Amino acid sequence: MSPPVEPVLSSITAPLLRDALDEALRSPRLDGGVPPAIWERALRGPLCDFAARPGKELRARLAEVAWTLAGGDGRLPEAIARVVEGLHAGSLIVDDVQDDATERRGRPALHQLHGVPVAINAGNWLYFWALGELDGLAVPPAVHAAMYRTALATLRACHQGQALDLTVRAHELDRHRTPAVVAAITRGKTAALIGLGPRLAALACGAAPERVEILGDLGEQLGTALQMLDDLGGLTWARRAKGLEDLRASRATWPWAWLAETRDQLAFARLQQRARHAAERTDDAELEGVADAMLAEVELIGRTRAHACLAGALGRARDALGGSPALAALADEAARLEESYG
Repeated sequence: MSPPVEPVLSSITAPLLRDALDEALRSPRLDGGVPPAIWERALRGPLCDFAARPGKELRARLAEVAWTLAGGDGRLPEAIARVVEGLHAGSLIVDDVQDDATERRGRPALHQLHGVPVAINAGNWLYFWALGELDGLAVPPAVHAAMYRTALATLRACHQGQALDLTVRAHELDRHRTPAVVAAITRGKTAALIGLGPRLAALACGAAPERVEILGDLGEQLGTALQMLDDLGGLTWARRAKGLEDLRASRATWPWAWLAETRDQLAFARLQQRARHAAERTDDAELEGVADAMLAEVELIGRTRAHACLAGALGRARDALGGSPALAALADEAARLEESYG
């Protein structure tokens, strides 16, 4: 998911991940007996190529907001930002392989340039590098342990959500189960990872468990709302290519969840079959018709649900934590994100 606006939540220097990996992949942690040119081809080149591409660093920015709201002094420790951005980058690389994507962040997907085996290995390396960055934090051992447990639980949730996304097909889903399955995919693939940064930041501050949960929930709900907007936005003409890709792959997206609420069983099944047949015949003209029908029916409900998700999360955080400039900035950014999807 890549919201089409530049967040303004913090002063984190971009590109954070590029600079961190450039240093890590020149360090003694790489076997010095191997010529640099070989490391460049095997690991450093692919990863530095990916990290140099422009990204939003939204997860790191949300972690810095949570650091402030949790009472942290000064700026967010960059190790936390490196953890969440490193895990996110690794997940994008692996996800692109699994989806056989052609492009990421304006360039060919990493496996298209360097091959599937190299891309999978690079993405997996990022997971372990990112987790290792927690070692650099000056926090009590009990806090370290809690942060590791939280990160590992998030990775499990992400893989569970990805497992569903890879195997569930929208045209096969029972209408009554569709909303729950779509929500489970989002909780795992998107919400859990966006919620990780705020949780880690709050834990590092020594925040009470209740505050950790409030900030983690805030991140997760923001992630859910952005996924709703991203799925819905793919049906609009401005981003129709993304929506057609979802329909060709029969992905279980939020528009299908909302259609399951607005259509009866027969009407829902008919649209499922129409989308399935168009995808099987690679009939893009018919897929365009399916996208038009879906957008006309769910655009209002989708925007309403996404707004309610954002407003509810911000409201709960405000009630629990009180007003603050950081929370106000987050509310402003959420409003800009909503507007960016038309």
